[in-house]
Amino acid sequence: MDADAQLLDSITLPGARELVYGRPFETRGTGRPRALLLHGADLEVHALGSLFAGDRAPDVVFPLPWPGWGGGVHSVDPGLAFAAFSGQRSVRAVRADGSTRWVYEHACWDQRVGHPHTGDERQVCSGSESGSSGVSADGRFVWAHVVLEAGDDPDDYLEGWVVLDAETGRELARLPMPDSVASGSWHLVHPDGVHMGLCVGMGQDGVLVYWGRWDGRRLTVHDGLNDGLDRILFDVHPDHAGFLTVEHYGNDLQLHALDGTVLAENEEVRWDHGCGFLDGDTVLVTTQVEYDSDPGAHGTWLLDARTLERRGRVRYPEGTADGLVRALGDGTWLTCGGTRDTVHRWTV
Repeated sequence: MDADAQLLDSITLPGARELVYGRPFETRGTGRPRALLLHGADLEVHALGSLFAGDRAPDVVFPLPWPGWGGGVHSVDPGLAFAAFSGQRSVRAVRADGSTRWVYEHACWDQRVGHPHTGDERQVCSGSESGSSGVSADGRFVWAHVVLEAGDDPDDYLEGWVVLDAETGRELARLPMPDSVASGSWHLVHPDGVHMGLCVGMGQDGVLVYWGRWDGRRLTVHDGLNDGLDRILFDVHPDHAGFLTVEHYGNDLQLHALDGTVLAENEEVRWDHGCGFLDGDTVLVTTQVEYDSDPGAHGTWLLDARTLERRGRVRYPEGTADGLVRALGDGTWLTCGGTRDTVHRWTV
């Protein structure tokens, strides 16, 4: 059955487009999503509810430690004690006053063999590749996608996933990733408070997806999706009933158990790179504009969260854009408005 979209509110502010097209929200699925927005050389942390209520003042601002660095995906401690910045040659934990809590140095993301480093603090080379960080749900650990080794020979290049102590930056565990030659990546905190997800984009070479758990002694990693290198991680069910991926080119949408087992699949149409759990019962997803074998299938759809069967299409008010969506898990979702800096929040 089709459903009408009801506009709840809208905001207009610089960089608002990232609320829809950017990385997943911090504290996703807890009912209090938190948005991270880069504004100049600052990382602003906003409670999403406050933003849409008209409060434009960020909860806290963390200064970016490397002027000129535009790469990496950063994360923030749940208690707002620090931000974990993913740089080109280090991960750095920074307090709101700009002081450094710790630095974890690693090899350079710039994949040019043997390029020189100036030794200064800018840590900005010419390469466009970058990693990411994710602070655990309890704030005790920082997970980071980094370069472990990079020498004068291309065969020396090795990426990895490391678990760091959030207090000291000490490395607790690492997973070498010999198959990864990343363009970029992002982390996704599982709502069980224990697991961390990592999705690595490698351009035309495909995608890698990992789920990790650190119990204080042993690192356990699930990488069952990586044989095909073709699935993109998007969201986790708020009640831990699985996670969503879309095939690299949109050919199907799948629901998985943590080990990668397929629990449900929908390959009726070509899906776009934007989907998520609207709530515990419903998945919200869009189809690709280029999908023209059945023009009537284009749009935003509601799917059953456990079977991925289509329930109906979302009808927007006349004159509003029907574009990519960002489901928030609380029965609402976001879309971009008529300008890059306007975002609308909707419910059914």
